[in-house]
Amino acid sequence: MGEKSYRPWEPRQAYLLPPSPLEWLPPKHLAYFVLDVMEQMNLGEIEDEVQGKDHRGERPYAIGMMAGLLLYGYCVGVFSSRRIARATHEDVAFRVISGGQHPHFTTINAFRLEHGEALGRLFVQGLRLCQEAGLVKLGVVALDGAKIKAAASKHKAMSYKRMNEEEKRLQEQVAELLRRADEVDRAEDELYGVGQDREDLPEELARRETRLQRLREAKAALEQEAAEGRAEELRQQAQRQSAKSEDEGLPDHERKRARTRAAKAKKQADALSPEKNGEEKKDGEQPELPLHRVASEVDGKPKPAVQRNFTDPESCIMVKDGAYIQAYNAQVIVDAAHQVIIAHGVSNQPPDQEYLVPMVERMLSMHAQQPQALLADSGYFSADNVQKVQTSGIDPYIAVGRESTEAAAASGGSAGQQSPKTLMREKLKGNAGKAVYSRRKVIVEPVFGQIEQARGFRRFSQRGRAKVRREWAFVCLTHNLLKLFRHRLSDGPKEALPQLPCMA
Repeated sequence: MGEKSYRPWEPRQAYLLPPSPLEWLPPKHLAYFVLDVMEQMNLGEIEDEVQGKDHRGERPYAIGMMAGLLLYGYCVGVFSSRRIARATHEDVAFRVISGGQHPHFTTINAFRLEHGEALGRLFVQGLRLCQEAGLVKLGVVALDGAKIKAAASKHKAMSYKRMNEEEKRLQEQVAELLRRADEVDRAEDELYGVGQDREDLPEELARRETRLQRLREAKAALEQEAAEGRAEELRQQAQRQSAKSEDEGLPDHERKRARTRAAKAKKQADALSPEKNGEEKKDGEQPELPLHRVASEVDGKPKPAVQRNFTDPESCIMVKDGAYIQAYNAQVIVDAAHQVIIAHGVSNQPPDQEYLVPMVERMLSMHAQQPQALLADSGYFSADNVQKVQTSGIDPYIAVGRESTEAAAASGGSAGQQSPKTLMREKLKGNAGKAVYSRRKVIVEPVFGQIEQARGFRRFSQRGRAKVRREWAFVCLTHNLLKLFRHRLSDGPKEALPQLPCMA
């Protein structure tokens, strides 16, 4: 019986003709989709930045190639510049996108840092591609947030109380080391003679003085933030008292007392932190998200338990799944039709409630059409939030949490006398409200599952709110592009991407 013959295998055989990169991957591979997207994206902002530099020196890599590598990397869960650089050698898809070029990881990281703002703004163009493909309906939308780890350890944070204790301890150690150094100098003078040059400070002393300096800088920054937070509280009190003083329904003595309180609160606020003149908002700039306010005493000093991180001072301790992590709070509004993110944001304020209004404003600033209904969990509920969403012409469905028996009994009365919380609870208990709100968990929660679990984005790679904001925008962009990619695959034959108008 004859032996089986094998198919030819010559791994070291050189190609007679150069192969085409379009033959290395399946026709509908994500890498080819990214190349198509890069042809549609307007990279003029990055181009202007590059051309604005000195033309001398080494020639830069093509902008489309560098942006495409980052785009594909974030799509498939490769976020490290070192891993992306290595993949241009080892991964066929990365090699197709790079065209056989191999930029160093420092070049990739520098490109991401230098052009992070422009890369984040590509989100708008990606969203427009999804809209042109019919993936955004703006019927029902859902808002949610997730605590994502910062590029810093929670063990590098220190409380204000501990800072004071550590400062005192380091001062004592520095004083002791200086005393010992002085004794050594006197002994050496007796041994070698007076007038010799004093040697550099011992390494141990220099290390402690550096730690003491960093500690004092962190303490001063924490004190400044606490003073600014207390000043903001006093200004809000002054506004409330000023409004009360204008109420014609109050007696004269009450109005006079309110004016006095307003003036006093304003004076105390200015003493803690002079009021800053608001900067004019640039065209196209999105509404600001709430910032974490350092808890302070009445005199503006930080409370003892308040912490500050030495690695990323703008990140905060937050609770996620019952554990304390050093993190940022990332927010998205998702369209119900295809789970496309239509608005995004990230800040360092742990509670979600204050995010609802600015996130809705961001959504409305990006879309000419407003959605019919907004869904959100109980963390976003407040009477003011409900009123502002309704004023925007959107029907809110916001959970209010569980209600105790005493609260349920106290909330009785006619519909006109019921509180906004009671009215919302009754709305969600009805068949129509229950059917609408039940969709929230299948609209927005899978988005964070796809980002954090499927793609593995569980930690920001950059530090500081500005850089984290840009990175989150890029993550949201790649999420939407993956939705568009899968939509094109489900449509059968490959279709060309819609043409976008030129964007400045």
